[in-house]
Amino acid sequence: MTLVEAGDVPGVLRALGELGAEQRAAQLPELDARYEELGFPGWLELTVEQRVALAGARLGCQPTSEAAARHLHHGGRYVPPHDDWMVDVVELFPVAWRTELVARLDEQVRERSGSQRLHLVVDHIVRTTGCPMPESDYFLSGWLSSHHRATSEGVLERLREDPLAPKLLPLVLERSSLPFTPQLLSALCAFAAEGTVDRAALVRRTFAIVADAHPTAALPYWQAVPLTGDEHARTAPERTALAEKLLTRLLQDGAPKTVTPVMTFLRALALTPAEQAPFLRHHVALLDLSSPVAAYGQEVLRELDEAGLLEEDVLSEACERVLLRPEKKLVRAQLSWLDRVARREPARAGRISVCAALAFGQPDVSVQERALNLVARHLKNAGDPVRAQLRTAAAASLGPALAARAAQLLGAEAPGAEHDTGTERVTEAEVLPHLPGLRPVPGPVGTAVEVAQELAVVLADDDVVAFERALDGLVRQARLDREALSRALEPVMRRAPGVHRDCGQSDLYDVAAAVRGDEPRRLYGRPHRRISHGEAISPPGKLLMARLIEALDVIESGAQPFLLALPTHATGAVDAGVLVERVAELERARVEPAPVDLAQALLRVTLTSDERVLRAAGGLRSEAGRRLARWLREGGLPHQDSTPEKWPVADPTDAPPGLWEPVSPGPDHGVPLPPVAAAVCGTYELGRSPGGGYSLYDAYAAPYWVAQLPHHRDEVAAYAKSCVDGRMLALLAEAGGPAGYALHWQIACRLGEDRDSAVDTLLVLAAQGQLDGRLLAGQLQALIRNRSSSPKRVVDALRAAAGTGAYATVWSVLEAALPALLRGTPVREAGAFLALAVECASRCAAEGPIPEVEVVAARTGSSQTVKHARLLRDVLR
Repeated sequence: MTLVEAGDVPGVLRALGELGAEQRAAQLPELDARYEELGFPGWLELTVEQRVALAGARLGCQPTSEAAARHLHHGGRYVPPHDDWMVDVVELFPVAWRTELVARLDEQVRERSGSQRLHLVVDHIVRTTGCPMPESDYFLSGWLSSHHRATSEGVLERLREDPLAPKLLPLVLERSSLPFTPQLLSALCAFAAEGTVDRAALVRRTFAIVADAHPTAALPYWQAVPLTGDEHARTAPERTALAEKLLTRLLQDGAPKTVTPVMTFLRALALTPAEQAPFLRHHVALLDLSSPVAAYGQEVLRELDEAGLLEEDVLSEACERVLLRPEKKLVRAQLSWLDRVARREPARAGRISVCAALAFGQPDVSVQERALNLVARHLKNAGDPVRAQLRTAAAASLGPALAARAAQLLGAEAPGAEHDTGTERVTEAEVLPHLPGLRPVPGPVGTAVEVAQELAVVLADDDVVAFERALDGLVRQARLDREALSRALEPVMRRAPGVHRDCGQSDLYDVAAAVRGDEPRRLYGRPHRRISHGEAISPPGKLLMARLIEALDVIESGAQPFLLALPTHATGAVDAGVLVERVAELERARVEPAPVDLAQALLRVTLTSDERVLRAAGGLRSEAGRRLARWLREGGLPHQDSTPEKWPVADPTDAPPGLWEPVSPGPDHGVPLPPVAAAVCGTYELGRSPGGGYSLYDAYAAPYWVAQLPHHRDEVAAYAKSCVDGRMLALLAEAGGPAGYALHWQIACRLGEDRDSAVDTLLVLAAQGQLDGRLLAGQLQALIRNRSSSPKRVVDALRAAAGTGAYATVWSVLEAALPALLRGTPVREAGAFLALAVECASRCAAEGPIPEVEVVAARTGSSQTVKHARLLRDVLR
């Protein structure tokens, strides 16, 4: 024990070697008592040497090999960090004792598995004494694990050097519970070639491993054991069973990272067409799923067709499923497949042509042209009934750009085609969104329950109208019956909103909590109420916070019965007549409105030329009334230009590549507003960043920023710059004021990022008559040539806009943008821009040559850019 306490490991080993069996056994009780006394905290306080000395002494003092086996198996909860001490101790005993220890340990682990450390001791004894290696799964697993941590070549080399490998490897293949790695399987392939292990057993084990594994995990195992030709044929049932499971999984579809491993494994199974045939309907169903999955289904069906295992009806069904999909790669592959079939079997040309005509319904003129070319190649082998079907399909689907060629090819005049008799081209009616007008806001809330309902909407959805009605309702209902309002708010107050860096509409919760007298919500364990801490970052956030603080002051004083800034329309606008009446009501009550509330109302009021309203405003005598009358008479807040310096206003399409951010409004107007309100107008410098924006936190302010300036949407778009998201863009489209450079720039940027919102805004501006196609074209070409926007995404967005029927609107943009996009070396996707231009120009009967298009059309070659430039040239003549 003295040696143990001193941590003298060599001394402990010497003492164990000198003592007899009875003497060692006599020391064991004291050692065990010391071990139990320490516990885990005491064990941690020992040095490494003390731990090794105590553990080694306890093992060495076991009276028999059977006792030593029990001790090693479950006699120590705390052990030293390394295992050399066990080897040093067992080496003190005779060979027979060590051999018996191995046998006893084997019995112990067969009853109950133990630590992997036991394998290290057993492996050492087996290699030093020559005794047999235990064949239990536990020790075989340990032996395998000692070789796993290497590359395939490293595992093979280590196993070749291990004298135990020839005996143990065949056993390993028989035990299904043993862990395998792809590296081990690869090494076993080499041993199978040498005859050390059974190749058939290896193949069976490989199938067993991959049968229940996820495709991502199974694929390396499958690749580790390449099948020979004979094995490939013999394992057909197993491979088809695996394929059926994988196809079932693939039919569930999913993200690319989910389906790609499944398809890779299916390809690795290398099923023959005959083996694929039973899964025909599975592959047809894949054609309706995501693009990669549909492409895989198309690939297999094409192989079945080439093997003569696909019926004509199935090919027609595949065409119906694929040829109207939006992915051009899939459509082109399907048309190429049809072309090969028609070349291989001319007798089927009629049916193939009818199938190909389905692609006439594609919106992309390049795809339509490809389908028409296929029909033209094989039309000579089709009969008259087929020609009639093709004429019907062409008349129903082909655009005017290809109508004349289709008419000439199919033997009849196609609608919309221009011919030599001078018939005028037909302009299709432009389809733009219906503008319903300003959406009115319901009147002020009438009950405390209604206030609670509006507050719940604000906390859940950050809705501007709900916020304004709830804020005004708190002021009104607290003055009427604060106790009833507190009771009505109780259910809504049970869950506090999250805390943001900037002030937001959800901070109305703090006003409601103050009305009820609740404790402030907590942030990082401390009381936090934004309206008392005065925390806000962006100018819109500061104005919002000032309104919340002021509203609470109004509630506490009870001086003002309602708020002036409550909107009458969903954009945040306040009708001038309504605001005049509100100010007049406060005058009659001898109440001077709160300054921030009045400022927000002035920013929201809709200017009017109604003499009755202007006379009523002129008759107001309070200070607030005189300010309102002057505001209406002088035209309110002036509009400011957001066009950047050096922008070519005369011809925006001459703008060189660049980002061309809009200019934020300057601070030189001297608008008579409180500083916190003037900051939102760009007339107050405090808080502005050096670049003129508030980019870190503007996105959070977006839902209500537009409602703070409902008649100055271009200025708001200029302030926000790159922080405008889809939701804010929709609000800007609905808001009032001119649509200048900044709002067009926002659309240009979002067309390459958020297609749906940008397209909607573009169409709304067009319906309002405020879309400047040439300005938008100049911004788009500058962004594309600067590589700030993806040309593919832009052309897809414009195609979506044209698909609504707004062909003339999209043409106004393309007509102006094409010269810059084609000048010199055309931009990427120039062919796609030209194809869309062909469609739009045909639909709106556009005329007049574009020199840059003429230059490209005159080039030799047959690229998509050149082909579509020729089509557009012909359409515009």
